[in-house]
Amino acid sequence: MEDKEIVRLFYQRDEEALSCAAEKYNGYLLQIARSVLGNEEDSRECVNDALLKAWNSIPPHRPENLSAFLGKLARRTAIDRYREETSQKRSCSRTELAISELQECIPDRDSLEEHIRLQTLSEAINRFLAEERPQARQMFLCRYFYNLSIKEIGARMGVSQSQVKSQLYRLRRKLKTYREQEELL
Repeated sequence: MEDKEIVRLFYQRDEEALSCAAEKYNGYLLQIARSVLGNEEDSRECVNDALLKAWNSIPPHRPENLSAFLGKLARRTAIDRYREETSQKRSCSRTELAISELQECIPDRDSLEEHIRLQTLSEAINRFLAEERPQARQMFLCRYFYNLSIKEIGARMGVSQSQVKSQLYRLRRKLKTYREQEELL
């Protein structure tokens, strides 16, 4: 079923929208949640929660790209679940490592003012990535959106792990400079 048809079903409050979205995007959403959580059961719950969030937010939202919309919901849900779990444990994992790599480029989020600043920063990162080569952009997204390991990125893109590390390091440096030029401190 086409995405526009699924969105139309959401707008009509037809429960078939959930089953169609789950059928079409379950594997994609599960991969996103699994990359953050590393746990199959929690990942499945996050996918279900993301679909429920889609049900509750369509309408009023009308996503242009349903897969990106659902992916974003699944990722946010998984990150929230991850934060919940690790707030008690405080163990260093792949997600914490990826977030810590970006820490000097992106400020902490504490207030409404900070939320607005993050929205502006998100738009600046999108502009920054739009100017990068496709391979660099893909590496950045694999690492910092899909939370893939350096090894997984190298295998996926057919390059060595050291090339991935170097490229990501250069991208983070360029992003920091870009952020400073845009006066997004």
